[in-house]
Amino acid sequence: MATVNELKATARPKSGKGAARAERRAGRVPGVIYGDNQPPTPISVNDAELRQRILAGRFLTTIYDIDLDGKKHRVIPRDFHLDPVRDFPIHVDFMRLGEGATIRVSVPLHVVNGETSPGVKRGGTVNIVTHSIDVECSVDNIPQYIEADAGALEISHSLHLSEVKLPAGVKSLSREDATLVTIVPPSGYAEELKAAAAAAAGGAAPAAGAAAPAAGGAAPAAGAKAPAGGDKKK
Repeated sequence: MATVNELKATARPKSGKGAARAERRAGRVPGVIYGDNQPPTPISVNDAELRQRILAGRFLTTIYDIDLDGKKHRVIPRDFHLDPVRDFPIHVDFMRLGEGATIRVSVPLHVVNGETSPGVKRGGTVNIVTHSIDVECSVDNIPQYIEADAGALEISHSLHLSEVKLPAGVKSLSREDATLVTIVPPSGYAEELKAAAAAAAGGAAPAAGAAAPAAGGAAPAAGAKAPAGGDKKK
């Protein structure tokens, strides 16, 4: 079951740019709660607390119980906007979650055992191609992450979404053939393969040529019979 965190908020009696700027000057971030067939509710949350929640990671996949004037609203963050210059939050959107609701979210991908894979032991490097997976699940069953085991990958081999087992009740919305992680060859690996192939081909050529002298050596033996036959006629 998904973890539910607490978050306090206050109602915003006014909306508009002027009211939003006043909230930011007071150290609060304006936001809104919407959805579940209810009218939007303008709110504001503490700026420092919101920054901490965002920087902690998985903000957009975490369920919150927002305490608004003593009433709890179960929500999930759907978007937040950052100041383009100073990179701090200036607005946040929350969506209400009705009981038993199904939601679409983007879940982080965790790659495990990549460093112990055969490909890495031979000099390859783990390359994570997909960092998150879009899934559909109930609001009480949102996974914190999807685990991808790369422990069996060789150099130039990849792990695809179809090879990963999703948690029960979680449906992927991404392509089944989506590449999640691959083992990148080390520098000069292609040249090494070419050199090995050339050496193998060169080693096979003398063996084939060695058969020719053997066949040629059989000719004198056959010719040696001719004098013997000639003596018989005499």
